Amino acid sequence: MFKKSIAGLAIVLMLLVTAAVAVDNPKPDTPSSAPGATIIDVDQGKRLLDNRSAAFFDMRNPLNFGKGHLPGATLMAYRERSTFQPDFDATKDKVDLSKLPADKNARIVLYSDGPKGWKSYKASVLAARAGYSKVFWMRDGFAVWVARGLPVEQ
Repeated sequence: MFKKSIAGLAIVLMLLVTAAVAVDNPKPDTPSSAPGATIIDVDQGKRLLDNRSAAFFDMRNPLNFGKGHLPGATLMAYRERSTFQPDFDATKDKVDLSKLPADKNARIVLYSDGPKGWKSYKASVLAARAGYSKVFWMRDGFAVWVARGLPVEQ
């Protein structure tokens, strides 16, 4: 009984320390530019969506995508293990770029949560590196889209 109590206490302490470290090290904002990509705001994204002149890709995880996403967006979940730095090591991350259009001149819009959404920043950089010439990074992301009352589908 005593050993179980000690083990339980150790787990609780470990969780508290982990949570404290996460609070002390908040995720930094993404850079204000992305090599090879054009930053757009949600108003520009809405125009592209309304005109059906771009394909939209959501970098968030499947759970968040299922709760709501931009109309017609494709889930392209970015699994992030690299640092939150502009010179991130893409070999640590996982993303399926084959979900992007075969036409590398197609307009693509990539988004995630918002200014702290490193997944869309990284995916935008990788898409440009892969040869896509019309990469639009919606840095404001889904949070600002929702805050503006723009359409969402589930």
